[in-house]
Amino acid sequence: MKMNWGTGIVLAFIGFISFIMYFIVTMNVNSKYDHDLVTENYYAEELNYQKDIDKLRNAKTLSENISYKRITEGLVIYFPSNVDFKKITGKVFLYRPSNKQLDFDTAISLSKPYLLIPDNRLVDGRWNIKIDWQYNNQSYLFKETINY
Repeated sequence: MKMNWGTGIVLAFIGFISFIMYFIVTMNVNSKYDHDLVTENYYAEELNYQKDIDKLRNAKTLSENISYKRITEGLVIYFPSNVDFKKITGKVFLYRPSNKQLDFDTAISLSKPYLLIPDNRLVDGRWNIKIDWQYNNQSYLFKETINY
């Protein structure tokens, strides 16, 4: 069979389509390539984003914001010293970008001016921490990326 430019173009199209089909099948079948949205309720979270912006703005008005420190027992979250810690309510959410099975949240119930997250709940690596807390009917938000 004689090879001409028309045959070459057809073979190039067949090769390209075969590669694309192989790529699509591999990405859909192999669990190594699973990529989920950041949160399950992505669009509902998007609607609440303005509230988060307002809470972040409120947190910036504080004379002292939340801080954290890693100790041998785990991660200690210190709340501002100029507020009554017994009146603080809210939630702490820790998000692990590489593995959503490690994500967890905990309610804020303080008997001391700090909150301890035990070391056995945290794996070394990158975490996104989001502390949504209220004090005297005012909402605040603390968001940070930490390397534990």
